[in-house]
Amino acid sequence: MVELSQLMRLMDSTSESAWSKALFDVAEGLGFDSVLYAALPSKHANLETSFLHSNYSEKWRLHYDSSKLHYVDPTVRHSMGHVTPLVWEPETFTQRDECALYEDASHFGIRSGITFPMHGCNGEAGLISFATDALPGDDFHKRLTHYMADLSLVRDYAFESSLTYVKAHNHAEPAPHLTKRELEVIKWVMAGKSSWEISRITDCAEATVNFHISNIRQKFNVSTRQQAIVKAIALGIITPEDPHR
Repeated sequence: MVELSQLMRLMDSTSESAWSKALFDVAEGLGFDSVLYAALPSKHANLETSFLHSNYSEKWRLHYDSSKLHYVDPTVRHSMGHVTPLVWEPETFTQRDECALYEDASHFGIRSGITFPMHGCNGEAGLISFATDALPGDDFHKRLTHYMADLSLVRDYAFESSLTYVKAHNHAEPAPHLTKRELEVIKWVMAGKSSWEISRITDCAEATVNFHISNIRQKFNVSTRQQAIVKAIALGIITPEDPHR
């Protein structure tokens, strides 16, 4: 059972990082080691600009974002038009592209879960998904039945406590400016090239490529090149259709 003190950690958080840590901790305590939280100031806003926190695999998030899978994800579609939770397992994904999405996610430990839609008093919209690598079936359904009320409470407290961050995110500073060379480098990184390969393609030293990648990470305030790619795609700086791919 979730404790009030755990929920109040969400309400009392003074930073996004503290807030997301509180969310991940309370979910883990309920047996869900993977969480995704996404919210928009309006359901008409661009999905790619959502306030998003997740402890899903970085590689999965990169694949999901670069392939724009939110356009085929049934949990997203459900959350935009419903208020009831959606339990997801293989039967939830009926179309070919949805089945492919589920199979891919399963390889990253996202096999069974539940998504709670969120709709605010001022038109805000979003979803929170609690996921696990557990096989779908009776045991998972029993766990959901046992924790359904707790998960609903977590959804409500998470949504209420996130609104300040959602509004701030909506009025965030413009995307950082990348130089022509930095833009070229990050496109090749998105294409899966190593620093050495990029150095050969661009005819510059590998150390120079790493210097550009370090600058890119700093501009996006992230620690890995994969995180930089995810952020660049979300901000529209690069797209999967870039000719270098």
